[in-house]
Amino acid sequence: MPDHVHYEVQLHTIRSGYDGVTCWVHARAGAVPGAGREGSPAVVLTMQKLLLSGSDVFYGLHEMRSDDLGTTWSGPTACPTLQRWSEDHGVEACVCDFTPQWHAPTGTLLGIGHIARYVGDALMPDPRPRQTAYSVYDTETCTWTAPRTLPLPPERKFFCAGAGSVQRVDLPDGTLLLPFYFRRDPRAALSDSTVARCRFDGSELTYLEHGDELSVADPRGLGEPSLTRYEGRYFLTLRNDVRGYVTAGDDGLHFAPPRPWMFDDGTELGNYNTQQHWVTHSDGLFLVYTRRGAGNDHVFRHRAPLFIAAVDPVHLCLIRDTERVLVPERGARLGNFGVTEVSEHETWVTVAEWMQPAGCERYGSDNSVFAARIVWERPNRSLFPA
Repeated sequence: MPDHVHYEVQLHTIRSGYDGVTCWVHARAGAVPGAGREGSPAVVLTMQKLLLSGSDVFYGLHEMRSDDLGTTWSGPTACPTLQRWSEDHGVEACVCDFTPQWHAPTGTLLGIGHIARYVGDALMPDPRPRQTAYSVYDTETCTWTAPRTLPLPPERKFFCAGAGSVQRVDLPDGTLLLPFYFRRDPRAALSDSTVARCRFDGSELTYLEHGDELSVADPRGLGEPSLTRYEGRYFLTLRNDVRGYVTAGDDGLHFAPPRPWMFDDGTELGNYNTQQHWVTHSDGLFLVYTRRGAGNDHVFRHRAPLFIAAVDPVHLCLIRDTERVLVPERGARLGNFGVTEVSEHETWVTVAEWMQPAGCERYGSDNSVFAARIVWERPNRSLFPA
């Protein structure tokens, strides 16, 4: 059981303040080994502005960077290659739900998200296309390449398909397992989730195959899947409107039927309609999530605080006695967050206070961007082998 994995949490505020018109969201980071001061990792955090008067109306990506493990930060600075662009018929597009992650086999920081499209300041009406988008960070110039899209098989169900807000698993041979979700009917809201095996050569991402196509009957199906590997097995956590789901499998492509997330006492977790992500240590597996029942009825969809708890990987449940708060709630939602393996000693959870609906600031939120630093008592051997 992983309840013997000891750690402490250090909560740092990277920046704070907002203008009441927009707010920073999607604060996720990647670590570049040895690129910081005195051989420490450089932490590159991307985020983007959200229009508060709209619904999921995002603008171009910006970057913050720390070369001293979070003591100081530069930015936010606009990423010139990752701003909005114009398409036909008055459509504007941008990369969103972006997650940077170090790809060790090629020595590159690879960021993956998907493309959102707008007409004016509203999402393009259905059926609207969606593709997985990716960009590579140039560690010499500290810039991102122009976004490219991942070609999928030319099937109708992949017309609206993207890997936004997911966690991937990189394999030693350079291939990677990338979860994504798609709509069989582009006009419907129901999503399936699957995992694609892709090749990455340091610049180009290529689809090779995908595994089981997973869904449930609950409203909107399964989306925003996140994958991890622990003790030789693969674990997939999935968003659903009614409840969060989990499943596991042996090869990262094929999985048992998804089941609702539960605590080990038999009660349902209470997470719904938002993401969950993994924190993986060589000695234990953890889930970061939000849930009902924490005195948080005033928070939109109960998306704060951010909790962490140990996972029982055999019974696929959370060990209630290990639950603790990573980031406290101050009225704003915290459901869109990222997890970064910074070193063998630290894993960070980064998140921005999402300042919707109007008035959430009366509980103390101010669009702060946080890094909850999980400092391990013992080194994380599996992710950072000697």
